[in-house]
Amino acid sequence: MKVFTTDKIRNVVLLGHSGAGKTLLAESMAFLSGLKDKPGTIESGNTISDFGKQEIQKKYSIRTSVIPIEWNDTKINILDTPGSFDFAGEAEEAADAADAAIIVVNGKEGIQVGTLKAWSLCEKYHLPRLIYVTNMDYDDASFKNVVEELTEKYGKKIAPFHFPIREDKHYVGYVNVLSSNAYSFTGNNEAEICDIPDYSKENLEIYNTSLMEAVAETSEEFMDRYLEGEKFSEDEIRSSIRVNMLDGSIVPISMGSNFLHQGTYTLIDDIVKYFPSPDKKKCAGIDAQSNEVFDADYDFSKPKSAYVWKTLVDPFMGKYSFIKVNSGVIKTDDVLYNQHKNVESKIGKLYVLRGNKPEEVPELHAGDIGVLSKVPEVATTDSLSTKKNTILYIRTSLPTPYASVAYHATKKEEEDKLADALSKIMQEDLTIKTKNDSENHQSLIFGLSRQHIETVLSEAKDRYHVDVILDKPRTPFRETIKGKSDVEYKHKKQSGGHGQYGHIKMTFEPSGNLEEAYSFTESVVGGSVPKNFFPAVEKGIKEGVKAGPLAGYPVVGVHANLYDGSYHPVDSSEQSFYTASVMAFKKGIMDATPILLEPIALLKVTVQDTTIGDVMGDLNKRRARVLGMNPTESGVQEIQVEIPYEELPDYGTVLRSLTAGFGDYSYEFLRYEPASKEITEREVENAKTQEANS
Repeated sequence: MKVFTTDKIRNVVLLGHSGAGKTLLAESMAFLSGLKDKPGTIESGNTISDFGKQEIQKKYSIRTSVIPIEWNDTKINILDTPGSFDFAGEAEEAADAADAAIIVVNGKEGIQVGTLKAWSLCEKYHLPRLIYVTNMDYDDASFKNVVEELTEKYGKKIAPFHFPIREDKHYVGYVNVLSSNAYSFTGNNEAEICDIPDYSKENLEIYNTSLMEAVAETSEEFMDRYLEGEKFSEDEIRSSIRVNMLDGSIVPISMGSNFLHQGTYTLIDDIVKYFPSPDKKKCAGIDAQSNEVFDADYDFSKPKSAYVWKTLVDPFMGKYSFIKVNSGVIKTDDVLYNQHKNVESKIGKLYVLRGNKPEEVPELHAGDIGVLSKVPEVATTDSLSTKKNTILYIRTSLPTPYASVAYHATKKEEEDKLADALSKIMQEDLTIKTKNDSENHQSLIFGLSRQHIETVLSEAKDRYHVDVILDKPRTPFRETIKGKSDVEYKHKKQSGGHGQYGHIKMTFEPSGNLEEAYSFTESVVGGSVPKNFFPAVEKGIKEGVKAGPLAGYPVVGVHANLYDGSYHPVDSSEQSFYTASVMAFKKGIMDATPILLEPIALLKVTVQDTTIGDVMGDLNKRRARVLGMNPTESGVQEIQVEIPYEELPDYGTVLRSLTAGFGDYSYEFLRYEPASKEITEREVENAKTQEANS
């Protein structure tokens, strides 16, 4: 691929609900641009975007793919994102790297949750956007309904560019609202001008009014002229659209058929005409030397800098780091500095990646997207620049993974292999985290949903040939005491030579602080227990709290006091008093009315008004206590509840089902509180069973 200057680059992310047609639209664009002789299909598993084994099997996108195409003298970097909420991190990364967005809407389904989330993502990253309605070749697809729904939701900024012409239930052409011209499809992916059908003239008037109102809303001058009945010229309309798309004041709507490649040609033209080149947007970082703002602004004349927005690790191809050049011109064999790792790296060759097919390029200008190959010290969200001019950029804000499952390799000898596989996958997907839960003797993996985690582990199997078994995470219960006990324990052992003797008297009672395992004091008088044995006694307490006598969980909130005892001048030792302390602790806890504590979380759930009832009903079943409900700035409701951790492992999946994918949640640890009798009995019984089987 040839080198493109900044003004000839368009970075466009495809967003929308799963199944809306993003990948097929990318295929249609690649085909019409001459990149492919024949477009691929989801069923055949031969699209540019979905090249992974899991994507081909599941028939939906899992990762963001970049497809650079050439259109006349312009390079369009198409960022095709997954529509599934399980892979929201991919869409987030792509939106941050893009300069504009196409929100793809399935004309048969209309506005879906993924449409609303895509719009919110555009708002977050201040992306100019265009709505593209697919499946217009289906009779039950309704462009009119989509326009009405969007206008109701987002107001007069919605501006229809085109609308379909149908004859005998077939999609045969379209009307250009701006020019008031009609076009009929010729059968060779092109269209020729034709007369506007009589039945389309009413719609033309409606959509023309919508477009004019959208233009009028962009300035006081235009509004005054519109109210006076003055007509805008076509050049004025186009200029207004171009300017006001930048801040989202105008959002055009277009449509077509991905399968028939009808409408795609016009869409690509509109991308070039109306979407901004990178230099029309602001981009700023921090100069690490001066700590001042560095206005990169995709200016090729400024010191070179780039941001790593995505990583692809392939067992055969190696590691590819996707970069967007924020300033300057990056060339083959440049040496770039990564302050996050404090390392300079010679980048070697530069590539553009079409799906998983690399193509070497000599340089990348500001605003362009390309990849670095096999630079191990570079990671997603890193900033690259020269050591002389070190620039740091804000890291992409990614969703926090709350869903968790326990996991282990099917074969114990493959645990290291599994850890290595997950390490590589986590380089690609920053919304996957792992944690070693030593307390409960399990490894945990966190993701955006159970399906997200399962997909990632399936990829680990496909790529690195390691099988994984999943299990429910164990709840991190705690043990404490409600009462007070006074115990005495004498450790005495004689086996020839020096014996063992440690005699202590202790009290145990609640400390009132469940955030600390124990507190220890001594009130020994008269030297009945020498001071040099006090640390050994505390050491025994420290050992005892690791696993409580009730169900084997860590003990918290205990105050232990050593007040008396005795010793033997020959047989007493630190080990003797340590042993006595461990045994005294076990007895003392059991005599002080031990109880089981379960962790409680503060859960925040955001839902639409229409699903509040279902969500609240489910929360009640989960033993949740409602704290309050408040409207948010985005127009949804936030429900705050206290809920036991035990009720959280499958919550994300259920919430998504109850809210058709719209609901979101987050939680944080709040406190421990006494568990119910039923839960306590269950855990005690489980502990007995485990002990019997060990």
